[in-house]
Amino acid sequence: MFRRTLAFPAIVSIALVAVSLSAAAPTRRQRADDYPQRIVSLSPTATEDLFAIGAGRQVVAVDQDSDYPKRAPRTQLSGLEPNVEAIATYQPDLVVISNGGPFVSQLEQLGIRVVAEPAAKTILGDYQQLKQLGRITGHLSQAKALTRSMARRLRAVVRSVPRSRRHLRIYDELDPTYYSATSHTFIGRILALFGFRNIADAADKEHTGYPQLSAEYILASNPQLIVLSDGQSPARVAKRPGWRTVAAVEDHRVVDVNEDIASRWGPRIVDFARAIAAIARRD
Repeated sequence: MFRRTLAFPAIVSIALVAVSLSAAAPTRRQRADDYPQRIVSLSPTATEDLFAIGAGRQVVAVDQDSDYPKRAPRTQLSGLEPNVEAIATYQPDLVVISNGGPFVSQLEQLGIRVVAEPAAKTILGDYQQLKQLGRITGHLSQAKALTRSMARRLRAVVRSVPRSRRHLRIYDELDPTYYSATSHTFIGRILALFGFRNIADAADKEHTGYPQLSAEYILASNPQLIVLSDGQSPARVAKRPGWRTVAAVEDHRVVDVNEDIASRWGPRIVDFARAIAAIARRD
């Protein structure tokens, strides 16, 4: 009798667990169904992020500037001047943008969810955006794994540069009219990981983060490392009047970096850092 008394509560407990599990199963399936399956990306960085975290199959269209990865469904959609009617033809359940505008409320009125991923200001901000997209699309674990991998690889890249090269004077050229990025910008913070001294910092009197330097200022600053993010080449830089005697030119520490890699704040920032490290290590 005593054994039967013990057995009864046990049977009830097992039954309750079974009921709980059966009730929970539809909830999990419903949760999975809630993830967007028709995503439109109007941001090249967001496009890279979505594919990097494993959400590429859920993307049905990307804007005309989203040229990476190659398998992304590139269209004529504009991320700079979004056309609501054109976007709606893809029947999206999620639109990812980098900049807002009146079109956001118009899309929302159509029942389309809009998520903004503005330009990240810090590397941590970049990681947070990746994880936000992971959470929204059902790929949070992949996003977390990616951010851990990015952080680990960035540390390794920085360590690959000898300490004797960690304090080089650096000039990051954004366009041929000498606009540059300071240490307070996203790309400047990546350069700062190495300990480089950014010559644009002292010239940013208006604190924009992107001062326009003069040739005279650059020559007087005598950078020891030059990063070209504007399609220019080391050979062209060497031909500029007075630039042949700049330390970076003399020591062959001028590197041209793919403009997209240098301007986007997605997973390929590791590739950008590798390019900088390689030129910094050069003897």
